[in-house]
Amino acid sequence: MKRRALVFTCLFLLGQYITFACDVCKKNQPKGFENITHGAGPLGDFDYFIIWGAVIIVGFTLFYSLKYLIKPKENNPDHIKNIVRNEGF
Repeated sequence: MKRRALVFTCLFLLGQYITFACDVCKKNQPKGFENITHGAGPLGDFDYFIIWGAVIIVGFTLFYSLKYLIKPKENNPDHIKNIVRNEGF
């Protein structure tokens, strides 16, 4: 178990180094996106709208998934979760 934790720790630390952009890509990235990833980055204003739209959708999805996982408010006795609970799976 300790060996597995050591391997995952090494991979995590090396993975962060690998994901940073190279020197050429750092120069070509726009301000705010330097050293994040390889490639050209956003090329126009429409790309920024797409990025922020995706960030908003992910934020709402994360909020509602956590909300309904923590307090699902499913009190109906015919709800499907009660079938699994009552059958003893």
